[in-house]
Amino acid sequence: MKQFKKLFFLIAILAYLPFNVSAWGITGHRIVGQIADFYLNAKARKAVKKVLGTESLAMASNWPDFIKSDTSYNYMGSWHYVNLPEGLDQQGVFSFLDSFKEANVYSKIPEMTAILKNKNASPEAQQQAMRVLIHLVGDLHQPMHTARKDDLGGNKIQVSWFGQRSNLHRVWDEALVDYQQLSYTEYANAINHPTKAQFQAWSHDSLKDAVFQSYLICNDIYKATPAEAKLSYNYNFKFVDVVNQQLLKGGIRLAEIINRIYG
Repeated sequence: MKQFKKLFFLIAILAYLPFNVSAWGITGHRIVGQIADFYLNAKARKAVKKVLGTESLAMASNWPDFIKSDTSYNYMGSWHYVNLPEGLDQQGVFSFLDSFKEANVYSKIPEMTAILKNKNASPEAQQQAMRVLIHLVGDLHQPMHTARKDDLGGNKIQVSWFGQRSNLHRVWDEALVDYQQLSYTEYANAINHPTKAQFQAWSHDSLKDAVFQSYLICNDIYKATPAEAKLSYNYNFKFVDVVNQQLLKGGIRLAEIINRIYG
């Protein structure tokens, strides 16, 4: 009985510990991949099929999270985000990215593109690089993956979501997307309507621009979400358009990166 009580207590504690889960959750990453697939040119589509076989961008998108249970991939842990200090302007963010040495989402996206461009890279290396690239571009567009180091990207900020205990990071990873109650294909079809100006801007933004845009949104999220906030309908109403735009941006930019890789 004592052992059972100890086990129950440990499980209860773990349930409330902050942890990094997949940016956007399974559905969100697949939405980004599904949208990107729509904008691939013929050459890139053929190359992706050679790399991934029958696996779509959407279905490949969650591989870097699925393999987290394998400790041999622990070296990828910091690749999913870049922690930025508060109070930076655009040049401050750019300078931080240039000087920051730890492996992060900003530094690893170019590394994955380099592997995919390398004709001497093995099929296995290219497949892994493609899966990681798809995922990291999605990660970059989840604003809490450009958040503060001291609160673990919002994981330490406890909130409630429709009365259920959660944390700020998890709300943005999964809760907001899942609340829309759409499959990833339905969701992608619902939001994939950029204006011509949006498409031109997003597809030509630099990687630094993408980081800075996520960082600005992250700052707004912090201001709107104090610790112990009770989040429900109003929070969804306030931020659902932001969520949708970030998912759409991620898909368009991912397609542009892949199209450029295969020229």
